[in-house]
Amino acid sequence: VQLVESGGDSVQAGGSLTLSCTVSGFTLDDSGMGWYRQAPGNVCELVSSISSDGTIYYMDSVTGRFTVSEDVPKNTIYLQMNSLRSEDTAMYYCTKLRSGGYCGIPGLGYWGRGTQVTVSS
Repeated sequence: VQLVESGGDSVQAGGSLTLSCTVSGFTLDDSGMGWYRQAPGNVCELVSSISSDGTIYYMDSVTGRFTVSEDVPKNTIYLQMNSLRSEDTAMYYCTKLRSGGYCGIPGLGYWGRGTQVTVSS
């Protein structure tokens, strides 16, 4: 099983980024997936998720700005991030929901290694 994130970058506040997470070793059509983030000194927090039945969740602070989607044939999920704020600065991780584990801890659950998003004001 492998999850690989990409798309992180440094942008100005108000800018946009699209993160991608390509998975292998399992398929998205029967897997819930999540995007988490962790800033230095902060907890690992669930930003958005898309369950196997298509139910979508967003944390309050990103609702209306972020959009999660998936391309099942490509085994890839996306996080479109608009109107970025400095408080969105963090390492972003994708994970297979309910696989256990935590941001940045290798060997536990199904997680990618993360992609850094830095937003400057």
